Amino acid sequence: MEIAITIGKFLVFPGLLFTTVAGLIACWIDRKITARVQWRKGPPFFQPFYDILKLWGKDTILPKSGNKILFILAPMLGLAGITIVSIILWNVNLFQKSFIGDLIVVAYLLVIPSLAIILGGSASGNPLASQGASREIKLLLAYELPFVLCIALIIIKNAGSFQLTEIVQQSLLNSVSGVIGFIIILLCVQAKLGFVPFDIAEAETELMGGVYIEYSGGLLSIFKIMQAMMLFTLPVLISTLFLGGLVFYGWEILWSIIKIVGILAIIIVVKNTNPRVRIDQAVKFFWRVCGSLALIAVILAIIGKLYAIPWL
Repeated sequence: MEIAITIGKFLVFPGLLFTTVAGLIACWIDRKITARVQWRKGPPFFQPFYDILKLWGKDTILPKSGNKILFILAPMLGLAGITIVSIILWNVNLFQKSFIGDLIVVAYLLVIPSLAIILGGSASGNPLASQGASREIKLLLAYELPFVLCIALIIIKNAGSFQLTEIVQQSLLNSVSGVIGFIIILLCVQAKLGFVPFDIAEAETELMGGVYIEYSGGLLSIFKIMQAMMLFTLPVLISTLFLGGLVFYGWEILWSIIKIVGILAIIIVVKNTNPRVRIDQAVKFFWRVCGSLALIAVILAIIGKLYAIPWL
């Protein structure tokens, strides 16, 4: 019975099916806001669902010169990683269930989609895909430093707790270090999503899709679903870590939806108002600017804890 419940959570709720549907709705919001920014009408509500179904109806072509096993397994690996993250976050927000160190587990699992992209691009045997995978590796190394510092900031602000059910109980935006951490983690999420200005690995105008150039049919659809799930799950993560989490009863439901949609809107506006940067510019930005600001935020948080100054 317990095995059946676990499988059901992974495949249906709050796992794969639920997060996929929510992610495709987030994709529609993305495309609709993008269209409005560009003075267009935008797609109908069900267009992201139609696009996924259409991909499943197309042939999946495997490259002759690539590693076929890794090529097939890569998108499935990324999908599994983000599904487990979604389950952990929703167990925390809906059922107040977590385990010791789940924050660290989530941070590690969020690396898996990027690793899946790198593996898929490297296994395709295409030089443009390999170039995209190389850029993804550099981008991953760039944004993980400030991202990890933001995780350290959260742990310090919550008296050394690594457990999400304790972290979710307070908002960090009532302090200087919390505001800095919130801004930095938004930028890191922008890079994790592969959105402009950090869509360097895909770079359609330069690399013709980069890491995805050899993918088609069902395998490309799995990558698209993975990206859609991340577009929904990462705003949920930010809400959980910085905004006091999500509550789904009474009028709190509306406030929880506003949190997710608000974070999503910020990400989309940044995406539509900035040009793509070069990989060296991205590395310098994350290491020098974001890394330095994140370190300052950590120092402020430590001082605030030592001298009981809550606004630090």
